[in-house]
Amino acid sequence: MRWDNLVENASTTGQTGPTGDIALFGTDAVTTRTFDTPEFRGITFHEIRARSIVNRVPGASRMPFEWTVNPYRGCTHACVYCFARKTHSYLDLDTGIGFDSQIVVKINAPELVRRQLGSRQWQGAHIAMGTNVDCYQRAEGRYRLMPGIITALRDHANPFSILTKGTLILRDLELLREAAAVTEVGVSVSVGFVDQELWRTVEPGTPSPERRLDVVRAMSDNGIGCGVLMAPVIPFLGDGPDQLRATVRAIAAAGATSVTPLVLHLRPGAREWFMAWLTRHHPHLVARYERLYAEGAYAPKWYQRRITRQVHELADEFGIGPASRAEARRITVPRDPDLPGLPIRPVRSAAADPGPGATQLTLL
Repeated sequence: MRWDNLVENASTTGQTGPTGDIALFGTDAVTTRTFDTPEFRGITFHEIRARSIVNRVPGASRMPFEWTVNPYRGCTHACVYCFARKTHSYLDLDTGIGFDSQIVVKINAPELVRRQLGSRQWQGAHIAMGTNVDCYQRAEGRYRLMPGIITALRDHANPFSILTKGTLILRDLELLREAAAVTEVGVSVSVGFVDQELWRTVEPGTPSPERRLDVVRAMSDNGIGCGVLMAPVIPFLGDGPDQLRATVRAIAAAGATSVTPLVLHLRPGAREWFMAWLTRHHPHLVARYERLYAEGAYAPKWYQRRITRQVHELADEFGIGPASRAEARRITVPRDPDLPGLPIRPVRSAAADPGPGATQLTLL
């Protein structure tokens, strides 16, 4: 495992690792643990004390935010399409099974967030979470990093958003309500489809789509508007007219404030793992995928536009509207009388730019 390129004193010595990455933590700060409990069996946790946690999004990114917080690396959701898999290679960790079972935990994340927010240099910019791997994956149930992070954001009235597939976010519902009373808080849940068989094979470590939609209901019932990132729409497996209709209908029934469709994309790292899965489970689709993604990580514009149009039409039919270009940064939701003023920051809509350069959130 390549911890050497992440040594703690790199910022003062100028040391970088073999990949040129500046160090994030020291080799003596890594504690490896395993827990012999059913939910964590077969999973290894590498507890580290990170040097930083509030990270700037690369300038070339098309994300509608500039700063992120990611308290974990690796994800037990084990989504076969997750493009964050590539990040594990930076540590010489396997991007396949290793990504699903070797979880890096930044145990000092809450104190680092509080320190950063209290810095004179910090200008109170929006912070997005869940944009690399899910901050409410199973590990969060044990390490409980998010309550401290949200508390720091609340105390500094710093705007933030969370994207998740995890129902564990409901544990922190009261904290989210408190934060929403003093700053902009956005919550989005990722539900790309409601097909049970597809869910069990491509997202084996996640709560079911129905349980995720229960999160949307709970957020709405508690005065926090919650959008749905309908992602990924998986070509030839989850893009049939009946499948799209069933998914949008369920999203509408859950009370989502918006629905934003995003088609599957396959970056290096994720592409190899997904194609290996496709070969095992749907070998007849391999050639079709090779043609559809022949030009790179993204499906062709015509395909993305077709899916976006279909979902938008269904959203109109069922009484919800996708986040539009004008609404990409902020939307208004019904007000809770106990929380006067709940501006929610949704995920940017794919409708604004469905071309090959569109960026799907890195959780997906």
